[in-house]
Amino acid sequence: MSNIYGDQHRDLQQRFDTTKLADRLEQMIIKSTLDERDRDFITSRDMFFLSTIDHLGRPTVSYKGGDPGFIHIIDEQTIAFPSYDGNGMYLSMGNIQSSPNIGCLFIDLQHPNRLRLQGSATIDLQDPLLARYPKADLVVRVAIQQLWVNCPRYIHHYEKLEASKFVPRANVETPMAPWKRLDIVQDVLPAKDVGRAVEAGGLLTLAEYDRQLSKDNN
Repeated sequence: MSNIYGDQHRDLQQRFDTTKLADRLEQMIIKSTLDERDRDFITSRDMFFLSTIDHLGRPTVSYKGGDPGFIHIIDEQTIAFPSYDGNGMYLSMGNIQSSPNIGCLFIDLQHPNRLRLQGSATIDLQDPLLARYPKADLVVRVAIQQLWVNCPRYIHHYEKLEASKFVPRANVETPMAPWKRLDIVQDVLPAKDVGRAVEAGGLLTLAEYDRQLSKDNN
């Protein structure tokens, strides 16, 4: 009996004559522990995509970025990563609180390669790993259930130009997110951000912020 295929998958596999191929791939590539190659690939990533399930049963996907090494290998069946300051919605972290099932896609756009991981995630507000991540709000630990390498043939080849200046780093002041300078959000910012807009260059209107985004993307 398959650990990853349900009736819905089998129906499509039969329709497109891939049942035997799917079974062979499950035997070949699906595993539950990290090997040295997996460890090296994951810890070399400076970004990945995180999928969580919300309170209505809907999938949500978010981008997580940091410096290489921000994804920590605890052991062959456990990884951890930080949750840095965001927009205050805490969608992914809140989803994990109610549904631990997550998916991760680790991808290399410079040397096309990708690894998929499914696991059970937990959050501990007092996690000792917080000391490893300057300025992180939370640390997520993931117990690996399954992982496998995916074919990279449809990955477009991109070149990394520079690391984000907003990634928190030890002994470096992290710039204020430009959207936190919007005049419309000043009365609802958390206490740590109140008054910082002036130091960061002044308040912005929505129109000014949109123009800045357009300029940065051109």
